[in-house]
Amino acid sequence: MGRGKLRIYLGAAPGVGKTYAMLAEAHRRVERGTDCVVGFVEHHGRPRTEVLLHGLEQLPRRELEYRGAVFTEMDVDAVLARRPAVALVDELAHTNVPGSRNPKRWQDVAELLAAGIDVVSTVNIQHLESLGDVVEAITGVRQRETVPDEIVRRADQIELVDMSPEALRRRMAHGNIYKSDKVDAALSNYFRPGNLTALRELALLWTADRVDEYLRQYRGEHNIRSTWQARERIVVGLTGGPEGRTLIRRATRLAEKGAGGEVLAVYISRSDGLTSASPKELAVQRTLVEDLGGTFHHVVGDDIPNALLDFARGVNATQIVLGSSRRRSWQYVLGPGVGQTVARESGPDLDVHIVTHGEVAKGRGLPVARGARLGRSRIIGGWLVGVVAPIMLSLVLTHTDADLGLANDMLLFLALTVASALLGGFLPALASAAVGSLLLNWFFTPPIHRITIADPMNIVAIAVFFGVAMAVASVVDLAARRTHQAARLRAESEVLSYLAGSVLRGETSLDALLERVRETFSMESVALLERVDGGEPWTQAATVGPHPASRPEDADVDMPVGDHLALALSGRVLPAEDRRVLGAFAAQAAVVLDRQRLVGEAEEARKLAEGNKIRTSLLAAVSHDLRTPLAGIKASVSSLRSDDVEWSEEDRAELLEGIEAGADRLDHLVGNLLDMSRLQTGTVTPLIRAVDLDEVVPMALGGVPDGSAEADVPETLPMVEVDKGLLERAVANIVENAVKYSPDGVPVAVAASALGDRVELRVVDRGPGVPDDSKDGIFEPFQRFGDAPRGSGVGLGLAVARGFVEAMGGTISAEDTPGGGLTMVLTLRAASGGPPAPPADLPAHAVT
Repeated sequence: MGRGKLRIYLGAAPGVGKTYAMLAEAHRRVERGTDCVVGFVEHHGRPRTEVLLHGLEQLPRRELEYRGAVFTEMDVDAVLARRPAVALVDELAHTNVPGSRNPKRWQDVAELLAAGIDVVSTVNIQHLESLGDVVEAITGVRQRETVPDEIVRRADQIELVDMSPEALRRRMAHGNIYKSDKVDAALSNYFRPGNLTALRELALLWTADRVDEYLRQYRGEHNIRSTWQARERIVVGLTGGPEGRTLIRRATRLAEKGAGGEVLAVYISRSDGLTSASPKELAVQRTLVEDLGGTFHHVVGDDIPNALLDFARGVNATQIVLGSSRRRSWQYVLGPGVGQTVARESGPDLDVHIVTHGEVAKGRGLPVARGARLGRSRIIGGWLVGVVAPIMLSLVLTHTDADLGLANDMLLFLALTVASALLGGFLPALASAAVGSLLLNWFFTPPIHRITIADPMNIVAIAVFFGVAMAVASVVDLAARRTHQAARLRAESEVLSYLAGSVLRGETSLDALLERVRETFSMESVALLERVDGGEPWTQAATVGPHPASRPEDADVDMPVGDHLALALSGRVLPAEDRRVLGAFAAQAAVVLDRQRLVGEAEEARKLAEGNKIRTSLLAAVSHDLRTPLAGIKASVSSLRSDDVEWSEEDRAELLEGIEAGADRLDHLVGNLLDMSRLQTGTVTPLIRAVDLDEVVPMALGGVPDGSAEADVPETLPMVEVDKGLLERAVANIVENAVKYSPDGVPVAVAASALGDRVELRVVDRGPGVPDDSKDGIFEPFQRFGDAPRGSGVGLGLAVARGFVEAMGGTISAEDTPGGGLTMVLTLRAASGGPPAPPADLPAHAVT
């Protein structure tokens, strides 16, 4: 008997409909004549799910008694005795009641599969064992019931059941998932939009990984070795030239044609000093590729084609996008170029796109060289052309019948001298002139094969040849020097222009500037070091790259900036001529660092100005809102003291009540004003200790009329780390504000719940609510939303509440109440070392 097949409906979150999908699958199988039974399915009181159970054979469950209560579990023996073709088993991660056949339900399913019974089951993504820590960090709820990933991965079929967070929350609000008394708690805790979005992403990524695993298994079974380009990863090779923008946009369009396409732009610089690319153009291209959703990479390598291919294979790229060469036609004599080399060596699994652009064949510009120094390959080539080539030319001319004449022979040798000067500089040209003169004397001037010259005119000719060769070599070498110097100065001017432009634009990103230094000089890491005085140790103000130097003496290159700053570069030693540009970078880094600190000081000044503004607003508010209750008190007292009127006891009591109400209102306003003043001056020092919320909330509700607010604070909640007095004042202000806007006869709900290491206190009203763009503004001082009457307060209640809550390390925010209204959410830290926070108040299947 073969092993049964396992089909799993994987839910992105509770309530997405995996059980419903499983039952619908069962009905389809029954209609096709399949023997299908229900081993264990829990409908959790959902009517639509319960309806789908009708018409399906349900096997009896096994009853177990545990701690005085009776529980039901799947009867594995009954399923094995019935031996259906397909058994439906819900909640694969469920933990069985002690005394069951197996501790876990997935072990029951394993028995059914071993007996040859196909099983259809369900599980939520948060119950996978490998994701336990991730889910807890997202939702604050630790999943106590988990299933090993391998059990799910071994399933023959996995179908993802998904739903957008908005749709799932609508289903929740309509009562299609939980009962109405659980909806608010669920929406405000586990079923937040952010939580659902994160769980959905986890489910999609896990399922995609399962698809990749199945694809690899299939390719292995069928011995498929070639790359299947199921996901495009496109590498764009940049040179720093103006064509880079065209290449980036073209690669982005290619990536958009396939799902999940990714663009990686890479600039490869040589390791021999100041790079030839324009820093300004590279900065533009970096910004462009990041704006289009790609990434920018900087790689150092002397062999550009090999470095590009190594990078592409390292990131598992499927395509490479390169631009048509900017070299002129004659320059192809020096080699095939990067594009042709990459296309030839890319192999069959890596496509290479050569994209045309407006800079094709316009020339690559002059290379940046270091003064008059040339590379080793050019120097060797100059000596070969200057010394070996004349010898080869002499052999060719002496072993052929062509008699060109001494003048033409001299011109040929002179051409070799000029070529050696172009390649290797003055010294190879000098050697070429000397060797050429000797060869002309030995082979082409009578007497042949002797270092003597019979005809005086030939002596003059050879002397003139040597002089002309030296003059031409000097001019050519000088021109090459000037050309290299001009190219280098051009590159330096572009760098300095970039720095000057960044100053004018007010750019203050120190990390971006150091990254530009690293790219310009092809370094591994750059650090800006500073110290207070000469005796203090160095500290890193900013760094880029791996393993930055912590002291100037540890770096390969250091550039001091005054007495207290230094720019430290690691990677290689720079020649002296590069230090001039490096000095400009260092000076700019110091300016940017000073600017950042000035911005911080300006922010402090702004806060002081804001405080002055608040004090001005305070005086304006006091002019009316404090005078109103004082005027009422004054009028009532004057009336009581008047001898002209005989006041009855009822009138006297009413006037005294008005005096008391005005005094209370005055006391409340003055209290808020003093609290706001303390917050602005930073003199609020909370005394943090562990406090029970059920002690604070009732006291905070004492200032509102009876019946206007209802509290639901479970005694099982963990204690919170707060200042009891500040929390009481904050809650009182929030509740008073909610009562003011709540309709008559509709009490404000004050409920608390635990979520991981946090405790949330929610104040819910059914008033008109607040638009999303105004939710932050209601916490500003002297703000009164909507049509609040002028005498209803100075608008400090919520501002004081936020200040107190944040001073205690908590947060306060405003959310829409489902069905209309506003909900204030206070998030507080649970006391450390206290009793563990219970899971959110949800039905068991939402957290198990």
